[in-house]
Amino acid sequence: MGFFKKLFSREKKEQLDSGLEKTKKGVWDKITRAVAGKSKVDDEVLDNLEEAFVTSDVGVDTTLKIIQRLEERVARDKYVSSSELNDILCDEISQLLSRPDTEPDLGDFEVPADKKPYVIMVVGVNGVGKTTTIGKLAYQYKAAGNKVILGAADTFRAAAIEQLDIWGERAGVPVIKQKMGSDPAAVAFDTLSSAKAQNADVVIIDTAGRLHNKKGLMDELSKVKKVMQKVIPDAPHEVLLVLDGSTGQNAYEQAKQFVAATEVNALAVTKLDGTAKGGVVIGISDQFNIPVKYIGIGEKMEDLQIFHSDEFVRSLFGNATKK
Repeated sequence: MGFFKKLFSREKKEQLDSGLEKTKKGVWDKITRAVAGKSKVDDEVLDNLEEAFVTSDVGVDTTLKIIQRLEERVARDKYVSSSELNDILCDEISQLLSRPDTEPDLGDFEVPADKKPYVIMVVGVNGVGKTTTIGKLAYQYKAAGNKVILGAADTFRAAAIEQLDIWGERAGVPVIKQKMGSDPAAVAFDTLSSAKAQNADVVIIDTAGRLHNKKGLMDELSKVKKVMQKVIPDAPHEVLLVLDGSTGQNAYEQAKQFVAATEVNALAVTKLDGTAKGGVVIGISDQFNIPVKYIGIGEKMEDLQIFHSDEFVRSLFGNATKK
């Protein structure tokens, strides 16, 4: 099934609905206006929906795909009432975001048996919630029964090491670190060596959050990965890019730059609870050939969730035409 299709518990569903409340209200209002006074979905409704999605930070390209799917649905079914629109949106957007199964059938925050320790290298610009995400990941993986170790390889800022230390204490997991200005690759080497010796299940490596020099960043991260592979040949298993969902379209630009500079294979979109721009998750999930794996929907440790596209879409659009 993969991590996109797991069944949600009621508690997780409530957390998701609560975390997306601001986005949901904005989307509902715009879609309700789009169908106001209409008994069926016609060209005018589609034009209004297009505007609603673009202004909800879904993105132009993804919006056009959604509208095309709706047009095809209307043409096929001949008549689609506005009251059916919420269910149709859920179906079509979920299909748009569906992906082939690429992961074993694991529960949330479980680790493949043949990839222990499972190594996650976390990248992203400063201020997006990178260190917070690492702390929450550590907590969630530990809560799932895993032994977790953190590596403070962002040695560019002293504050980064201190912040990771604080989150390590909160999550109850050890942090491998050196002094500010140390070689990040050396920290990664020490962390993986320690994890291997301690038979750890999960290793999460923090990295520097600067992007002013793409070549410098790429060279540094490449060096970190090569040194990791001296300890664990197929590390890192996950290169996780953290994006701030509250920045809307700026998150797209950050993703483009990091994807061009590094071998990102998973995305985390944070701060969705404090913004009406949660539609950006749909656009990012569609536009980049990289799965959104985690979403941040609140301040509590439990408010970092594995991203389930079906549940996310239904949380946003499930009652979109109901007031």
